[in-house]
Amino acid sequence: MKRFAIGFSLLTFLLLNLAASQPPQKASDEAAVRATVTDYIEGYYTGDALRMEKSLHPHYLKHSISRSDGELRMTEKTGLQMVQDVRSTGAISMTERKEQITVLDVAGDMASAKLVTAHWVDYITLAKSNGEWKIVSVVLEND
Repeated sequence: MKRFAIGFSLLTFLLLNLAASQPPQKASDEAAVRATVTDYIEGYYTGDALRMEKSLHPHYLKHSISRSDGELRMTEKTGLQMVQDVRSTGAISMTERKEQITVLDVAGDMASAKLVTAHWVDYITLAKSNGEWKIVSVVLEND
């Protein structure tokens, strides 16, 4: 029984050390991805164009998919258009603000996240550029 306890303790120690040695970078990247997506949506909600712009990669593109008369319609917006829209729209009412951010995956310098708001769901692709996470693309479906 003593041998089992020693073996179990050793196995537990090794597993904990293995688990502790891998996640810090991934956990740190996940937190940074979440912060970038937060800057994006909070910039939108508060009308803070600079905060939104800080979250966007220079090659940012947003695809909005909608259906009208049974036809699939897709429109695009660049980062510049998004920032200009936020600048001209201003802050959104507090009752309209809702956000749930889920980091779906981080793989090297790429990541994906899901942003659920009161009116739409964004699927977001990010890239790490110069040590900072930036949003490269967003796809959403409008009803």
